Amino acid sequence: MSHMDVADDAVRTGDGLPDDSNERGIPHSYPLVVRDHGLATALGLLIKTLPYAFARWGVLLGSATACVIWIGCGAGGAAWLGTHVSMTFGVCWLVGVLLVGGWIWGAALRYVLHLVACGHVAVLTELITQGRIGNGDEGQFAYGRRIVVARFGEVAALFGLGVLVRDILRAFHNALDTLDEWLPTPGVSTIVGLVNAVLAAATRYLDKVILSYDLARGGGDPWRSVQDGLVYYCQNASPILKTAVWMVVVERVLSVLLWLLLLVPAGLATTVLPEAARDYGALVTVLVAALVASTLRAAFITPVFLICIMIRFHALIEEQPINATWVGYLDRLSDKFRQLRR
Repeated sequence: MSHMDVADDAVRTGDGLPDDSNERGIPHSYPLVVRDHGLATALGLLIKTLPYAFARWGVLLGSATACVIWIGCGAGGAAWLGTHVSMTFGVCWLVGVLLVGGWIWGAALRYVLHLVACGHVAVLTELITQGRIGNGDEGQFAYGRRIVVARFGEVAALFGLGVLVRDILRAFHNALDTLDEWLPTPGVSTIVGLVNAVLAAATRYLDKVILSYDLARGGGDPWRSVQDGLVYYCQNASPILKTAVWMVVVERVLSVLLWLLLLVPAGLATTVLPEAARDYGALVTVLVAALVASTLRAAFITPVFLICIMIRFHALIEEQPINATWVGYLDRLSDKFRQLRR
């Protein structure tokens, strides 16, 4: 029997502890209104919080447009310097604009998107646990902004802890005995690309899931929330990864369909471009469709699967104690997890 089986058995039996949640080692106590993690439920919650989806799309679309302009300035400046000054200056300009400027721009964009996502997660957490937003007469943006401002230290800490979380999860995923018994389709674990995509999906969503858990339990100590959240993920990795399999498949299919649908309007858009650009019409069409599809996917498709994982996580741990077996296992597995316990 693997270490996964031992831990799962311990969780199911509750280690023989008393019913009282504190004595049983359950570090949280909050209501749960939504337990169904199906796509229909997740889509319904996304529709209820569409203002945040549109806000994310606006940020992404504006950023993508600015990025195209930035690249154009970099290439144009490099060409001018290469022609009128020196090819060396042109290359240095291009490298500086694309690498240094790109890094600064990317870091700023990630943090802005993190703040928008945190507001969205705060609203979703309230809907999942309470069934309403705040006292019922507060707008989504007002509530999300109030929570992010009030818990700014935790929001900033969780943004900084994202790399730490991913490193711990990578170590955990690399140490898994087998995925064969977890995945619903026989033999699917032999498809390396799909398995890696599933694990990457779980890793990508978990920092926001932990934020939701921190908000639901009342917050105050993001380090403890991250620690407990990681332990709970490991205790429930089997059902979470089973959910992630279908998420990855459906997400990829929807993304391809979205890109194919956008080829038509993108093709129409290229017909109004200058003649020099129309000479590369097919390439421009594909790039425009891919650009718009990527922003729509990040704003409207990805959040649906984040909601699925959030609901699944909250439902699984509702009456579940922290299992000391997993705490010890993660301590031995990753020194970064030990940093969280200091």
